[in-house]
Amino acid sequence: MAITAACMLPHPPLIVPEVGRGEEEKIRCTINAYEDAARRIGVWKPDTIVLISPHQTMYADYFHISPGEKAVGDFGQFRAEQVRLEVTYDTRFVELLCQFINGEGLLGGTLGEREKRLDHGTMVPLYFINKFWTGYRLVRVGLSGLPLEEHYRLGQYIQQTAELLEQNVVVIGSGDLSHRLKKDGPYGYQKEGPEYDRQIMEIMGQGDFAELLEFSEEFCEKAGECGHRSFTILAGTLDGCRVKSERLSYEGPFGVGYGICIYETGEKDPSRKFLEQYEEKVRLRLKKQREKEDAHVRLARETIEHYVRTGQLPEAPADLPEELRECRAGVFVSIKKDGRLRGCIGTIKAVQASIAEEIRYNAVSACSQDPRFSPVQPEELERLTISVDVLGDAKRVASLAELDVRRYGVIVTNGHRRGLLLPNLEGVDTVQEQIAIAKQKAGIRADEEVELQRFEVVRHGVS
Repeated sequence: MAITAACMLPHPPLIVPEVGRGEEEKIRCTINAYEDAARRIGVWKPDTIVLISPHQTMYADYFHISPGEKAVGDFGQFRAEQVRLEVTYDTRFVELLCQFINGEGLLGGTLGEREKRLDHGTMVPLYFINKFWTGYRLVRVGLSGLPLEEHYRLGQYIQQTAELLEQNVVVIGSGDLSHRLKKDGPYGYQKEGPEYDRQIMEIMGQGDFAELLEFSEEFCEKAGECGHRSFTILAGTLDGCRVKSERLSYEGPFGVGYGICIYETGEKDPSRKFLEQYEEKVRLRLKKQREKEDAHVRLARETIEHYVRTGQLPEAPADLPEELRECRAGVFVSIKKDGRLRGCIGTIKAVQASIAEEIRYNAVSACSQDPRFSPVQPEELERLTISVDVLGDAKRVASLAELDVRRYGVIVTNGHRRGLLLPNLEGVDTVQEQIAIAKQKAGIRADEEVELQRFEVVRHGVS
């Protein structure tokens, strides 16, 4: 036996009657679906429940798996301390899972636990499950700030662990949907909120997990989602398997989306190896991008690849266009990996003898000296997208009306402190946001006065 089934479950504390005190009746549809899902888990009688929670210990670059023999928790923070849960961990499963993770180079394990007590993302699902089945041991898994592909990959290792141990395992992906469905909700409204919920319920309801990997970080952030990474790990545990998918419920009366879906596994199906398909899709997309790179981007890429592999600055190509050889300007080199910034370094004004030299030196700095990131490693090179911004002359402006977040970059100056932000950046939609970020980069307080300058850029490559 291995993964018998999986469930996508929300975790609103008020669904527990002792917490909700009657308010839970407003999500009666969710309660009924929850009890249906829990009843089915009681029928499946899993030896082990792997529960993925967004509210347990989380690190930017590490998946935390709860250590130890047992753990307890209660709903005291929600004024219901009398509702108490105790679990026994499946230490054998945890040990083997950690071996898989470490053997494959994924960062994860039992180190760094900050809170031993059970979180509500764990307790709410177990509150319902325990009504119908208590003969399980628990594996409690947290999320990370790593890309979605790595979350899916963790799910694959969970599947492999279950198969090796030959245990009857049920996986729970704990997570609410968007928190930004209503203006009078706790987190306000964003148009991305309802759109996220529509998309995720369609995807999860059909079991078409490939699309989970396509969601951008910006879209998820604007939607204020909670469980996307949990659902992606869940999908990974079902990799290469046929599933019988069933959508049980969706509602969001409090401004937060609650969705419930269940999946029963069937025989192996190579057509459902979604991570392999996604990675091949990415490789083809990057290949097409590289075929379209102009001389500016190609010079930056060749410089980065040579430096990362050798630690040396390569010789400049002899066949560079005249603009690169003869002209001077400030240049920014930006590196992204899987759509996320991986390094960005530049110069406001020319400091090298040519644009080509400006690109080469800033490319090296962007891949190795950006203090926000570790140096780029050789195995990352094929996943990088690179853009080069050539800056025009900066001009002082007297008011915000002279700025345009899409057309102009901005320079803010206060004494010796100076910050710059390029134009037309993803997630920066207003001049006020542009200035605020530039101030932050310069270490200038939000309430401090600054001199404003604008500049135009010629952008080469994908931004």
